[in-house]
Amino acid sequence: MCFYCFHYRGAAADPSSVKIVAVDLQAMAPLPGVVQLQGDITKTSTAEAIIGHFQGDTAQLVVCDGAPDVTGLHDLDEYVQAQLLLAALNITTHVLTKGGIFVAKIFRGKDVTLLYSQLKIFFRHVTVTKPRSSRNSSIEAFVVCEDYSPPSGYTPTMVNPLLDLSYEGSWQELEGVNRVIVPFLACGDLFAYDSDMTYPLQVMYNDIFNYFF
Repeated sequence: MCFYCFHYRGAAADPSSVKIVAVDLQAMAPLPGVVQLQGDITKTSTAEAIIGHFQGDTAQLVVCDGAPDVTGLHDLDEYVQAQLLLAALNITTHVLTKGGIFVAKIFRGKDVTLLYSQLKIFFRHVTVTKPRSSRNSSIEAFVVCEDYSPPSGYTPTMVNPLLDLSYEGSWQELEGVNRVIVPFLACGDLFAYDSDMTYPLQVMYNDIFNYFF
């Protein structure tokens, strides 16, 4: 899985002002002008290393070209690809500057609308495009997310209860807007959006209630 971060000072057209950091789990062949990190994008230490190479600054552009080894089972392949993308989005919220751009490969299947909804939480403009070089028979496409604008109060986190196998405990530790956003990003969990949880119930002492099951 290739994960690239781009940062520049001054005019973007000046090659000397551009810094590129590439991240992959596997060792990569050297590329001129590219800092290469062999690391895991689900780890906070990787985000810290990227920002360290940018001397404390954040990236203006993040590109993720990762994809799983396909099985031919489209539902499974789409799900695994979506999880890779959400892992990339998690680390992107740590390293991308406000107003920045995120470009990533997706598998555009029948359930892709959930993915669009998750991305639109963080970006004002989300566009899906399919390059001419991509086969028409392939469900591969690319999502271009522009103008990174995280919700007010959101704190970037690497929490992914589905991978950490700690679904219940992780939710209870979240506060504020993270309590709503993180579960929705992890698995489309809308529990925190339940309208019955947005206001206190007016319970009167000694009132009689009927319960229906």
